Amino acid sequence: MILSNLALAAAVTIPSVIAGPIPEENPHGPNKTWTPPNLPQHPIGKNWSGWKGISNLFVFGDSYTTTSFDPRLAQPNATNPLGNPVSPSAPHGYTAVNGPGWVQQLTEVYNRSEILSYNLAYGGATVDSAIVAPYLPTVLSFRQQVNQEFFPYYVETGANARWNSNNALFCVFIGINDIGNAWYKSNATAIFDATFHVYAGLLDELYHAGARNFLFINVPPVNLAPLTTSQGPSSISAEGAAIEGFNDRISNLAYSVEYTYSDSTVFQFDTHSLFDQVLEYPAAYPQTSGYKNTTAFCVAYENGTPALNTFDPSCGIPVDQYFWLNSLHPTYHVQDVMAQLIAQELVAVPART
Repeated sequence: MILSNLALAAAVTIPSVIAGPIPEENPHGPNKTWTPPNLPQHPIGKNWSGWKGISNLFVFGDSYTTTSFDPRLAQPNATNPLGNPVSPSAPHGYTAVNGPGWVQQLTEVYNRSEILSYNLAYGGATVDSAIVAPYLPTVLSFRQQVNQEFFPYYVETGANARWNSNNALFCVFIGINDIGNAWYKSNATAIFDATFHVYAGLLDELYHAGARNFLFINVPPVNLAPLTTSQGPSSISAEGAAIEGFNDRISNLAYSVEYTYSDSTVFQFDTHSLFDQVLEYPAAYPQTSGYKNTTAFCVAYENGTPALNTFDPSCGIPVDQYFWLNSLHPTYHVQDVMAQLIAQELVAVPART
């Protein structure tokens, strides 16, 4: 059932916290690190135990997030905090970034405690398949990830995870496919209105199941990915405007969670600004300083490679020196930065005392 608490709260006029343009005064020069602005100082809910108090991540999203985890198979555990799949050829799970994605890095590298990650994200997902159809009917939307995977496996009788409101962080990184499959339609505004009504209802459902700590990740500038740049300036501009509007809605919805549920703790991460920064100045972070090409991709690499730094002579440079793995997805280095900065934000907010 779609609840309406947050949908009503979202109607309140709330200022956006999405970052503005990158500062013009030499923000990207050598030895300078510009951290994308996120939420300003915000209320700390009674259930926030600090980043070191988090031992469970529940993650929802699309190909930018998925590790191909299946809740029917092996569950996350101390030996394998990502659960499944387990394969010598895919030690990080099956990702779309040709290496460890942000979920893996947040779980195993930038963690402050032992974390088990239940990554329910599904490649190609939209918020609701009934509103914006994915590329295949078998793709599980955010709505299905919540109702067909989270609730049956982690809330109802016989749940697999031992979590509570204090030790779990709920992460949502969704919207790339909603925008990509709808921005060009004449009724896009109505589509996104309906999309966020469902999005708000799903957050209500998660809250009533016990979720109190939330991380919202906005949509990166995929209008700068080769899929869109190959269509010309008008498409770049139009999709960019759609992304900006979608991200404003995410920001407002995040504030609505705080407005509606005073015992919640809400974080936002501005992936859009991070990608903009790295695309303009790859050396802004050590992890991305090796990028040599930030505009194109090489066909020989587009479906993934045997090694993180595979070199094919037809591509000119190794795969990990391309920002774009293929027409839509980045290589893993930028997601490593993403995980690092998310962890910094989480660490900066102390536990409620």
